[in-house]
Amino acid sequence: MNAKWTTDQTRIQAAKELLANAIDSLVGTPNLEVALRVYGHQSPITLTSQDCADTKLEVPFSKDNFTKIKYRIKSIEAKGTTPIARSLEAAASDFPDTNSINIIILITDGLEACDNDPCVIAKKLHDKGVRVTPFVIGLGMDLSYLDKFKCIGTYAEAENKETFKNVLNSVINKALGNTTVQINLNNINKIPLETDVTMFLYKAGTFELKYTFTHTLNKFNNPDTLILDPTISYDLVVNTTPKLELKGIVIKKYVHNTIVVDAPQGYVNVRFINSLKPYSIETRVMLKESNRTLNVQPINASGKYLIGKYDVEVLTLPRINLSVEVTQSATKFIDIPAPGHFNYSLSHLIVGQIFVKKEDDSFEWVCNIDQNTKSGQWQLQPGNYRLVYRRKISKNTLQTSQLDFRITSNKTFSITL
Repeated sequence: MNAKWTTDQTRIQAAKELLANAIDSLVGTPNLEVALRVYGHQSPITLTSQDCADTKLEVPFSKDNFTKIKYRIKSIEAKGTTPIARSLEAAASDFPDTNSINIIILITDGLEACDNDPCVIAKKLHDKGVRVTPFVIGLGMDLSYLDKFKCIGTYAEAENKETFKNVLNSVINKALGNTTVQINLNNINKIPLETDVTMFLYKAGTFELKYTFTHTLNKFNNPDTLILDPTISYDLVVNTTPKLELKGIVIKKYVHNTIVVDAPQGYVNVRFINSLKPYSIETRVMLKESNRTLNVQPINASGKYLIGKYDVEVLTLPRINLSVEVTQSATKFIDIPAPGHFNYSLSHLIVGQIFVKKEDDSFEWVCNIDQNTKSGQWQLQPGNYRLVYRRKISKNTLQTSQLDFRITSNKTFSITL
């Protein structure tokens, strides 16, 4: 806990500051009593020993002990070892009434350093009929070990001071039974497994943004729990592609609310089948039979979209246009051949255009030659092409010339006129 967490605070200092603020927020809460148990603060670790019994109820439960707890928090120093399981077992005996809703909030930045297993302790508590629900908050640590605590409660990671503040407030709200919310982004099977998308919650009927969240699945693969103000209603925007909106959401007080949004998604990936080097080409994605661009994604990258039908325009020369159907959790691959290069150099400026020869032997315009330069290059898809041109200074249409050429993937075709 003595490790630096900010430029001017250690973890213990930040924890003490935020705990004191949290205690202030609890003053006046009806039917609430709090207590403070601390471990690892009495006996320093030496090279040969550690005190696994170093856990103490510093401030017992009572109705108006908030000032005492704040005062005691100020003087605590991190000295010793980390007897998590023993402290948890001892804390279960701190509660004056086993018929109440008893909550333990355990804060640690270290792993269990003694010899007890938290799940063994959980069984002991259960066998004794003790009902406690621990919340474990790990400060700046790998919580893989604390996965063991899922047998008795829930845990959260706090990577920095701001995260700890948010996690602590969330845990306190859950412990007090305040209003909680989860947003289910359902897949096609109505299972809430879609995630990793930004959500905006506006005050209903306005553009007053109240909350911004990146949707997350917790360690149990369930949508994470949020704390929202229940006194207003909301409009929800889920920033999938295309976005989803849910308006007029009413949050019920003092219960856990579930907001359900059908958001089944899959992927589109346009890739070269034979490229020998990187090519910078982008892909324009639109809803089927709509000209509005939803996304422009680079070649060889996956874009995530709601399931459905889309039009895709690959911004090659010439353009490649096709339709795709996105299905649940699958990637629709669009394979195209790698382009080649057409290089030209001129003795005179020309007016010219490049056309591609189609399967029916007709020609389709591809691009124009720059009239003001004597050299240039184009990145073209494999195929047969025709350059139609005349000298820029010529005033005679009959001086029009043409040159047929073929482009092959990854190769360069060069001409001098």
